[in-house]
Amino acid sequence: MQRLRIRYAKRGRLRFTSHRDFGRAFERALRRAGIPMAYSSGFSPHPRISYSTASPTGAASEAEYLEIALAQVCVPELVKSELDRALPPGLDVLGVVESDGSSLADRLTGSAWRIELPGVAPDVISAAVTTFLAADSAPAERMTKNGLRTFDARESVLRLVADDQGMELVTRHLTPLVRPDDVLGAMTRLLPAFAPSQPLITRLRQGEVNHTTGDIVEPF
Repeated sequence: MQRLRIRYAKRGRLRFTSHRDFGRAFERALRRAGIPMAYSSGFSPHPRISYSTASPTGAASEAEYLEIALAQVCVPELVKSELDRALPPGLDVLGVVESDGSSLADRLTGSAWRIELPGVAPDVISAAVTTFLAADSAPAERMTKNGLRTFDARESVLRLVADDQGMELVTRHLTPLVRPDDVLGAMTRLLPAFAPSQPLITRLRQGEVNHTTGDIVEPF
């Protein structure tokens, strides 16, 4: 059995693809591309695909990862080209390498994000970032299947830098997983004048995080 690690992007309108919808589209692409997948055993076999932490629906990404197990050895570059051809434009395969055997989940401990904030004045962005970083905690709320959950968004943030168009954000992957929209919601609670209405969120990098510098080392 060969294991391949895949990096892919979600761009344009495809950023609104949910994780479940992507899974269905990816399995169809595997079949169309003729990739010789390994399957699980049991009454209802399914292709062996290991998904990593998915970006939020509505966020674009240049750094989504998954691994697949194959029934026979294939050339990674050929798998990349065939899969990219089989997926719809906007779901783009950026790289395929053989897995080094390490746990992909263990290699993805943080993310770097770009958040564009059209319509929000630069001084308001700067004030919101300053207020958030100065806070000991920043409560965020999210509706779950068990009801409304409150958690601290500040704890996950390693780096947050404002500029005229938005901000750069680096987060640790903790439990619960803090998303950029959680950070924006917490910033609005701390500074109600902030309140961005249509943020454009893109995951730029994902990998092992250096907790001192905030740098992200990608898994390939």
